[in-house]
Amino acid sequence: MNQATATPSTPTFKDRDSTDLIVVHCSATKTSADIGVRDITQWHIQRGFDTVGYHYVIRRNGELETGRPESAIGAHVRGHNSNSIGICLAGGVDANNTPENNFTPAQFATLKVLLDKLNARYPQAKILGHRDLSPDKNGDGKITPNEFIKACPSFDVGQWLAGHAL
Repeated sequence: MNQATATPSTPTFKDRDSTDLIVVHCSATKTSADIGVRDITQWHIQRGFDTVGYHYVIRRNGELETGRPESAIGAHVRGHNSNSIGICLAGGVDANNTPENNFTPAQFATLKVLLDKLNARYPQAKILGHRDLSPDKNGDGKITPNEFIKACPSFDVGQWLAGHAL
């Protein structure tokens, strides 16, 4: 008697109609956790996603891993998935799980190369951090650090970009 064995289904992806945002995230893991797409896929499936929500993950050693196809709608920032690409850097919290910019030089070097490539493909896209998409709590039209709901990616992407021209 043959028993059917369950195999994980391959998710089907819907393509984005536009790419208006490139959003940098962190995994909110300690420096000792060398995680990548495989680990994040497991976490995201546990949260009810079909697969990893990010398009790219940059490991601690700077290795770039591909998650969702770049053309696919992501699952990384509520309200903006249909028009954005998500990049996740492994790390971002200290030993007490407090947000910390603890990314390696290799990660930042890979991020720069990846953002250069993405910027060339999507020149109209704005590059920002996940926290920059926090709602404007006081209605003044500006998001200030006291309004961030999330610290992700644990550094100011705009400030970093200013010192690393694309």
